[in-house]
Amino acid sequence: MKRSTHLFFLTLFLLLCLSLGSCQKITNPITKTSFKLNTVVTVTIYDSSDESLLEHALKLCDYYERLFSRTQRTSEIYRINQGFTNELSPETEELLNTALSYSRLSEGLFDPTIGPLSSLWDFHAEQPQVPEDEKIQAALPLVDAEKISISNHTISMEEGMILDLGAISKGYIADRIKEYLVDQGVKSAVIDLGGNVLCIGNRPDGKPFQIGIRQPFEDMTTAATALSVTDQSVVTSGIYERCFTKDGILYHHLLDPRTGYPCENELASVTILSDASVDGDALSTCCFLMGTQKGMELIDTLPDVRAIFITREGEVLYSEGFEDD
Repeated sequence: MKRSTHLFFLTLFLLLCLSLGSCQKITNPITKTSFKLNTVVTVTIYDSSDESLLEHALKLCDYYERLFSRTQRTSEIYRINQGFTNELSPETEELLNTALSYSRLSEGLFDPTIGPLSSLWDFHAEQPQVPEDEKIQAALPLVDAEKISISNHTISMEEGMILDLGAISKGYIADRIKEYLVDQGVKSAVIDLGGNVLCIGNRPDGKPFQIGIRQPFEDMTTAATALSVTDQSVVTSGIYERCFTKDGILYHHLLDPRTGYPCENELASVTILSDASVDGDALSTCCFLMGTQKGMELIDTLPDVRAIFITREGEVLYSEGFEDD
């Protein structure tokens, strides 16, 4: 049953323990943080002291960035976009097919060919600017996932189209890191790719990890609530992460492929709990672009997936599967 309550706007941050003291009583985890994938990446392992596991996990980020990055000049996606190659590695083909399946599921709102538009919006610039409308209108016809054809491990698309897998690649990479760590015998860990949080098992004391939801635009330590998570992924998409204000208008990075501008609806964020992070990554964007009603209807048709929708008015909506407090 869906339920709602009035809270502050929420976003995702990680609460590994309810207090420092309780964490110290459990174990001495090993952890490593690095700036990769254009975000802060942290991997924490609770049941091993092997630092090489952390090193290899972070190297996996580099490996996949060399495949999926839209801006790295030597990456596979960049070379495809420039017309230097049309051959697909197994990993890129897998991720692209997953992206295309979510494009169909969202009736085109989730679009891996959003590149002509996303390349116009630089939310990382020191002084971000709204692109000229003429450029946006010129880019719109180039955004259409249905124009992509994949056959015999090669891709065909119209000239001028640009692939951008940024809305799904971090989830895929998190899943691959988890896969590696589990293969190495790790049973308790947390992978955090800039807010894409993926838990392996439980905490060492057998209790679920606590994944916190914070108030947007507030300090990262300001928690409004927390979710108990066992061996699952938690991913949030919201209007308060990559954004800027111009002439009193908030512009955010969740672009509507129909207009070329940031999506305008009642939502402030969507948080997805799922077994695979790639699904949570894609669905958080899908549902945000679909809006509250259609997004919630979609979630309630999917097995083993739950969602929290937060409106701009502060209303929090829970999908089916959440227990009443």
